[in-house]
Amino acid sequence: MFKKFRFYLKNEKKSITSTQPRQKVDCISHTIHTDLDSNMKIVKERLGTNDDIVFREFQGFVLKPIKIFICYMSGLVDDTYIGHNILKPLMEANFTNEHMLEPVENVLQIVKANILNVSSLNEIKSMQDALYGVLSGQTVVFIHGCDTALAIETQGFESRSITEPDTEVTVRGPREGFTENIEVNTALIRRKIINPNLTFEKLTLGKETHTKIRIGYIKGVANPKVIQEVKERLKRIELDSILESGYIEQLIEDHPYSLFATIGNSEKPDLVAAKMLEGRVAILCNGTPFVLTVPHIFIENIHASEDYYSRPYLSSLMRLLRGISLFLTINIPAIYVALTSYHQAMIPSILVTRIASSEEKVPFPVILEVIMIGVAFELLREAGIRMPRAVGSATTIVGTLIIGQAAVDAGFLSAPIVIIMAFTGISGMVIPPLNDIIVFSRLVLVLLAGVLGFYGILIGSILFIAHMTSLQSFGSPYLAPLAPTIWGDWKDVIIRAPLRLIKKKP
Repeated sequence: MFKKFRFYLKNEKKSITSTQPRQKVDCISHTIHTDLDSNMKIVKERLGTNDDIVFREFQGFVLKPIKIFICYMSGLVDDTYIGHNILKPLMEANFTNEHMLEPVENVLQIVKANILNVSSLNEIKSMQDALYGVLSGQTVVFIHGCDTALAIETQGFESRSITEPDTEVTVRGPREGFTENIEVNTALIRRKIINPNLTFEKLTLGKETHTKIRIGYIKGVANPKVIQEVKERLKRIELDSILESGYIEQLIEDHPYSLFATIGNSEKPDLVAAKMLEGRVAILCNGTPFVLTVPHIFIENIHASEDYYSRPYLSSLMRLLRGISLFLTINIPAIYVALTSYHQAMIPSILVTRIASSEEKVPFPVILEVIMIGVAFELLREAGIRMPRAVGSATTIVGTLIIGQAAVDAGFLSAPIVIIMAFTGISGMVIPPLNDIIVFSRLVLVLLAGVLGFYGILIGSILFIAHMTSLQSFGSPYLAPLAPTIWGDWKDVIIRAPLRLIKKKP
């Protein structure tokens, strides 16, 4: 799927090259001719081999017949709209006496002003713009004698309806989610923020795909420096294909080799709108329901949109539980390895006896057991995600109960290890946005604990915190407002204060 492509990040040029050489794409620089036959020839040479391209040549107007040629792509347009608002008006149009004396060159302006019943159209003068317009769902109208064509917005393809996103399920709050249509996504945000300062700027990325991008922000709220930095980074991208917002995320983030994501993403319009109201910039990509937001700080990962829809007491408790779950899912396996391998004196004697009796039948060391069951858990989780829903849940249950119990009975694993890793997995599910970080940091701490015990866990934790402190997201410290400490923003970090007390934007 990927041919040779290049992209630019910051001020240095980086390239990624596959084994296949990139094929050269003919660049069409032809201008539109006044001769209709010449235009038809060029368009059919470029698009005529596609079965879904519709070409229609006819005589327009009644008293002053003029040859007209339209082109559009079936499946991307609304055929009924084209018939009623373009074809019928052009065929049945009747010039007035004064219009009959107009030269042919002025026919285009007459068509725009008096004949076509369309809401949006643009004049184009290059054949390249005409071809891209057809491929993106527009209907292009060529008129004999005019060196300018009309590109009319006639998109009408089928798209997924607005539904509740599966990745961000809420108990209380809006249930609508973004779709793969960028026009629908911008409308969903505008429904939340009815403000003339809400701005969306257009951009096109991808040399081959020409993917539509929107940069959204609120004037007077978003930092102009952040807006300008987002635009510059996006414009420096030189890539053949942009098929999902994940491409953009990897190409514009501050620290591409870090485990920690410095760009947020969401499927929920209310969450994106709330972040924009706090001064963040949204990046929408056509073809995906995931919208990016920058800057992104670490504390956002333990926040949920419904924290602000519920009373502060329950919301604060849930945030505390998410923070505790993050600590437990990363550290519990490493702590167990350190205790059983180096610090047995810290375990109660009764518990030590039971752990020892369970481990004596297992031929593997504790650290290897933890790694083995960790890999098995990730395999089961991945199988449950990739398989059909009806089968995925059954696969996870069968793998967890039957295989886990059989492994303990056969002596491949000990019962305490199964309990520890099951609790670890459940804790990790509380914070889905941090799954990538959790898996890798858990493995690193387990390896350090197996070599150095608690000292290894301490060293690993210090290194992780130091690394997080050094990160930035579009000029904002990644650990803000914790490091550096910003006391004014602590009302909405771990504990969510009542809304009447949160009067400042972060």
